[in-house]
Amino acid sequence: MIELQRESILRPQVTVITATFNAARTLEACLSSVRTQDYLNVQHVLVDGGSKDGTVELLERHATAGNWISEPDRGIYDAWNKGLAMAAGDWVCFLGADDVLLPDAISSYMRLAREKPQAHYLSSRVRWISPSGRARLIGKPWSWPSFRRYMCTAHPGSMHHRSLFERHGRYDSSLRIVGDYEFLLRAGASLETAFLPCVTVEMQGGGTSDNIKALDEARQVKVTTGLRTPWIASMERCIARQMFRIRHALLP
Repeated sequence: MIELQRESILRPQVTVITATFNAARTLEACLSSVRTQDYLNVQHVLVDGGSKDGTVELLERHATAGNWISEPDRGIYDAWNKGLAMAAGDWVCFLGADDVLLPDAISSYMRLAREKPQAHYLSSRVRWISPSGRARLIGKPWSWPSFRRYMCTAHPGSMHHRSLFERHGRYDSSLRIVGDYEFLLRAGASLETAFLPCVTVEMQGGGTSDNIKALDEARQVKVTTGLRTPWIASMERCIARQMFRIRHALLP
C-alpha cells in the first residue's frame, strides 16, 4: 500500500478521454499514440456513440476492457461526461479520434505539473493541420483578460486536474461546440494554470470547433455566464468572425 501511494505521488495517473463516432479511419492512429507514450501510468477511456463503421471491432482488438463503451449519446460533451465517470486519473485530458499525442506529451506535462504544483490546468501548443494538409501552431498561455474574450489556449491534449471537475461539475451537454470553453469560464480569474511551450498534439482541422458557428455559441456562453454584456459579446464575435475569414483565406 505504501509503495502504491508513493507511485501515485511520483507518477500520477493520467486519463485520456476520446469521444468517437464513425471514426475508424483515424482511430487506430489515435489509439497507438496513447499506447506508445513514454509515460507509464495512463488510462485511455473511449466513448463511442454507437458507430457502424468498424470502430467497435477496433476497440475490441486494441482498447482495454472496461475502459470503453459504445452506445448512443447526445453529443461530444455528453460523451465526455460519460468518460469522466469512467476516469480514474489524477489528471484528465481530451483527445479527438482523429488527433494524435506526440510521443513524450504526457511525460512533458507531468514534469510541468511537478514544477508548478499550484496549477490545475496545463496547456501547450498544438499543430493544427488543415484539410489541405497545411499546418499552423495554435495555443497560447492562459491569461484571464484574453480568455474571457476568446479561447486562447488549445484544448486538445491539455491537462485538467480532477479537482476542477469536483469543484465546477461536468460539461454542459446542451452546448454543441464550446462546452470546453464554457467549463473553464466557470473557474474565472481564479484558474491556476501553467503553459508548456512545445507541441504535444497534432490535430486535424475541419471539425465542429473549426466552424464559424462556434463563434456564435461562444457569444452565447459569455452572455449567459455574465462575463460580457450582449453588446460587447457581439462586438467580440464580429472581430472573431473577421479573423476567422482572414485565417482561412491564408491557410485553406
